[in-house]
Amino acid sequence: MGASPSIDAADVAQRLLCCACVEQSTVAMEETCGRYDAVLEPGCHFMPWCAGRRVAGYLSLRVQQLDVRCLTKSKDNVFVTVVASVQYRALADKAYDAFYRLTNAREQIQSYVFDVIRASVPNMNLDQVFEQKDEVARAVEEELAKAMAMYGYEIVQTLIVDIEPDEVVRRAMNDINAAARLRAAAAERAEADKVQHVKRAEAEAEAKHLAGVGVARQRQAIVEGLRRFVPDEKAVMDMVLATQYFDTIRDVGASSRAATVFIPHGPGAVRDVAAQVRDGVLQAAAHVPAAGART
Repeated sequence: MGASPSIDAADVAQRLLCCACVEQSTVAMEETCGRYDAVLEPGCHFMPWCAGRRVAGYLSLRVQQLDVRCLTKSKDNVFVTVVASVQYRALADKAYDAFYRLTNAREQIQSYVFDVIRASVPNMNLDQVFEQKDEVARAVEEELAKAMAMYGYEIVQTLIVDIEPDEVVRRAMNDINAAARLRAAAAERAEADKVQHVKRAEAEAEAKHLAGVGVARQRQAIVEGLRRFVPDEKAVMDMVLATQYFDTIRDVGASSRAATVFIPHGPGAVRDVAAQVRDGVLQAAAHVPAAGART
């Protein structure tokens, strides 16, 4: 910071005129015979070179930024590059310290940034480094503020602007994230299929229930109609069974998923079916009173 500027035409003119011009947001260090004399504020100053007075150098008071890339290792043994951005400036009331006590402020700041980051990041896993980057930035800023204050510098702000794991680690993290999202999508699809199957089963059950109610009402209407014209109960039952038989034959033939079924068919088959159903009903009716008597 204390290096003298190169001599150009403006410097030569100022020497000949025995004056020094200091720009805005800058201060100059005046020396007399090599010894510090005063801090020159922005403006034009009388500088008799023949009397041994000269400008030793200039110090900018503007906010400057230094980007530091630090390679370190996390707690789970992943090498990561942490990029810290440090904004700093020299203090006007401590210009002497900033100019004379420190040769290179940027290298000094970089050294402290390396020290703090390499002391903090190895105590964190890679995920924690991303989550707690603000804590790392705060630790760097606090350490720099204490260290650079004695040299006349103020740390305005410190930011962790980037965290760069190794390329292989980045690809692995992306694969893990993609696999987790695919797993979640598969679970959602399975849940949707489950809901569809349940709703379809409920709909089929309701449809079969309504179909059964309709068939029962149809049979009831047939029986009531036959009873008006056929007084014989046995003849009515035979006609109802014949109707059900022919409906069954029709449904078996109309179904697209029906397999080949061999059943007796003819006038006698209907009579046999009716007799079997009638016998089954009578046996069941006779069995129920007998069971009640034993209890």
